[in-house]
Amino acid sequence: MIKLHIFCMRISPQLIILCSLCSSLIHAQPEGFRALFNGKDLSGWWGLSTVNPSTWINLSAPELVQKRRSSQEDIHKHWLVENEELINDGHGLYLTTVENFSDFVLQLEYKTVALADSGIYLRGYPQVQIWDTTEAGGKWKYGAKHGSGGLWNNRPKKGWTPLVHADKPFGQWNDLRIRMVGEKVKVWLNSKLVVDQATLINYWKKSEPVLDKGPIQLQTHGGEIRWRNIFIKEIK
Repeated sequence: MIKLHIFCMRISPQLIILCSLCSSLIHAQPEGFRALFNGKDLSGWWGLSTVNPSTWINLSAPELVQKRRSSQEDIHKHWLVENEELINDGHGLYLTTVENFSDFVLQLEYKTVALADSGIYLRGYPQVQIWDTTEAGGKWKYGAKHGSGGLWNNRPKKGWTPLVHADKPFGQWNDLRIRMVGEKVKVWLNSKLVVDQATLINYWKKSEPVLDKGPIQLQTHGGEIRWRNIFIKEIK
């Protein structure tokens, strides 16, 4: 027992260094991408609910500044930053990028809990669906049994049902990658293709295409959800 104790004491610094290196690799910025979340605070984000982006995106600069400023109290009430993670309590406005994006690849990680229901709005349009996919979650009748990553508001058209169920168990981080060019969307969840070149339907005017530029929104819709390593690469 004494020899084993001494051995553990000797290797513990190396183990600490190795763990530190692994942690830095996990949080490394992918080549060609830039961070949307700085890991420290909510800089670069404001709050918005489900609102047709065409009703506000062309507001004057002073009007936009005021609109964003008025949302700060709400987002700081329901969102916090801890250990380089964005944490939402399941309530409040959706965290929305100040920047608007056209064609892009979005890469991030999320972790959620039982009964949670969330998603990602693309250019301000709902949404890449994230939810509790277990039967106990109570949303199998809405399609939850098929998994997360589908374009929920495309129902019943292409993209609504994920190609495979790729969710990890509660408590584990999920890797999500979204590519949007024009109206076409591809989604990978935990390295598995779940949406393949589906047209994102305009939630408000289904006969019209989505805008060619808009924000990324992290939806809050019941149940804690955590986000980290949020990176984007704009496609020129």
